[in-house]
Amino acid sequence: MGLSNLINQFDAVEIPWTERLAAIAMACKGSSVGKRLPDALYVHMGALSSLDPLLQEYEAELRIAVENFQAPTLVKFGCLEPKLSYLFYPSFDTDPHPALHRSIQVNCTSGQVTQRDYSAAENPFILHRKETFVTPDYPHYQKFAILTQQEEALGLLDDPRQIGTLAGWRSRLQAYRVEIQNHRVVQLTSTHSPKIDRHKAAISRSDYSKPVRLALEAGLLNQGTTFFDYGCGQGGDIERLTKLGYESSGWDPYYRADTTPQAADIVNLGYVINVIEDPAERREALLKAWALTQSVLIVAAQVLIDNPGMGQVAYSDGILTRRNTFQKYFDQEELKTYIDQVLGVDAIPVALGIYLVFRDQGQAQSFRASRFRSRVTTPRMRVGVRRFEEYKELLSPLMAFFAQQGRLPVKDELPTESESELIRQFGTLKRAFQVILQVTDVQEWDAIADKRRQDLLVYLALSHFGRRPRYRELPEPIQNDVKGLFGSYQQACVAADLMLTSLGEPGFIAACCQRSAIGRLTSSGLSVHISALEELDPLLRLYEGCASRTIGRMAEATVIKFHSQKPKISYLFYPDFDIDPHPRLHTSMQIDLRDLQVSYRDYEADQDCPILHWKEAYVSANYPHREKFAKLTHQEQIWGLLDEPRAIATYKGWQRRLAENCAELRGHRVVWRRDANPYRVKILRSAQRLRASDERNAEPHC
Repeated sequence: MGLSNLINQFDAVEIPWTERLAAIAMACKGSSVGKRLPDALYVHMGALSSLDPLLQEYEAELRIAVENFQAPTLVKFGCLEPKLSYLFYPSFDTDPHPALHRSIQVNCTSGQVTQRDYSAAENPFILHRKETFVTPDYPHYQKFAILTQQEEALGLLDDPRQIGTLAGWRSRLQAYRVEIQNHRVVQLTSTHSPKIDRHKAAISRSDYSKPVRLALEAGLLNQGTTFFDYGCGQGGDIERLTKLGYESSGWDPYYRADTTPQAADIVNLGYVINVIEDPAERREALLKAWALTQSVLIVAAQVLIDNPGMGQVAYSDGILTRRNTFQKYFDQEELKTYIDQVLGVDAIPVALGIYLVFRDQGQAQSFRASRFRSRVTTPRMRVGVRRFEEYKELLSPLMAFFAQQGRLPVKDELPTESESELIRQFGTLKRAFQVILQVTDVQEWDAIADKRRQDLLVYLALSHFGRRPRYRELPEPIQNDVKGLFGSYQQACVAADLMLTSLGEPGFIAACCQRSAIGRLTSSGLSVHISALEELDPLLRLYEGCASRTIGRMAEATVIKFHSQKPKISYLFYPDFDIDPHPRLHTSMQIDLRDLQVSYRDYEADQDCPILHWKEAYVSANYPHREKFAKLTHQEQIWGLLDEPRAIATYKGWQRRLAENCAELRGHRVVWRRDANPYRVKILRSAQRLRASDERNAEPHC
């Protein structure tokens, strides 16, 4: 239907245009998408699909009236007049406050189309608050929002009428002695650079810093390893490691200026490069730390602004804090790119903003592969076989090796004495393993081998994103794994790449979530406890690896959510998962796999934060507290507490549900409130008995 037909259709009914378009105006005013003003709704062209269907149809009908239609930047829906406008801002993504170049207005009553060209205007109209025109999943939404928060905090957006044009905006910036650079507010400084108090950025800690703690957990430090902290601050990590018997020392330009930097196996550059305001000096610090590194360099830097805006003003490529310290907040992927380019390496993320750089590439590949190695247990003995009992001690190393690698060892992979004695007694290692199979289930060994194949495939698939190592560059144990489990490196890489390709198929991840035997499945995705990650389908493990390979996981993550409708992964931190029957969400970190943009949210101060139910669904069958969780869920179901999940998704909603049912929790058990109304309790008990009866009747009978 063209514009003329639309007009004729309206004219056929004797209703004034003001009434005919009342529904359009109401839809505009009630829209949750776009920038709403008293007289209009402004929406980015990419957000049209999120509007009320009435507005979508309205815009589609009027678009036909525009000859040689070209996609605009914004669409303006008039609320007071029957008019729709298309606005063109060519630099919308790149310019913090883009200028209007052209407009096309369609008059619904007359069918007239009017075009205006502003490209040569000396004082064009400009945009502010760009995030309001788009949806939260827009690639630059977070960048736009941070700029608006900074401008609001400084009062730059006060009295909007004065800043609607380029001249008015420049006047406002000049009055506040700031300018906008790369979507950041930058203070105009004098020719003399301010003196930065770098030493004030050093933090006094009561425990290990996160980079050092992660190095300990990863097994990088042992009693024969030397450790050097480059930019050690007050030296807390050095003192604690020294007490544990590690050979540790450090240097700091303020606190330990007399110490001479020295080479060490492990060098820590923890939260140093982000407090250096001079980019050249920052780069020099990274290079010097790497020059001292004999085995592994740990690099950590701030990558997120917890409260962006807050009146902080940019200086150089970072910000000046209220304590007169400098902070460079790297974008998530920017930090890895920076380390890789300066050092010519492929840094490995171990947590948000923390990377490891290995001197030896074989050691680096071993570490990468180990991160995807699942835990397995040696199969149990089924029956006693005399020959096995005679050689049980001799066969134990062979069993342990197969459980670890999923294959038989090749020459020299077992201790020399064990290997020689096994061959002397049985002829070959394969014959020795046949004795083991007589007392164990062969299917359990096959499952272990299959698990190791999956682990190796996930590792090889993720290596596709960087420079996949050649076969000869792999450590010898991994070469043997590839040959023993796949036959050839080429076959293993082809299988890995097929896995990676399948992730991009429409609906594939949603199907994987549906099939998963572990985790809590909802309409938006699958949520799994971090301890169960390695037990998931290898395709889901690979999907998570696509998020963590560059960014790193949130170190405190308790639950991982696989979004089934959008390519996203969320890491959720519930501090009291095991203790609290319905733990509160403390922090969430969401990674968009399309552009690796990270959304970080802190719920600590939220009085009505999200909480968890059905905890047993998130964990695997062998989780220590699973039975306790399941008993609580069953009891809550009998009490009717878990009806209407949306109403109990937050803390306050859950408390209301408990109060309505005269219930309270003592540990992982539901009990009656002491002040409960007896008559109310009587009614609730009757309902509980009915639910229990229905449950028994629903159970299958033998």
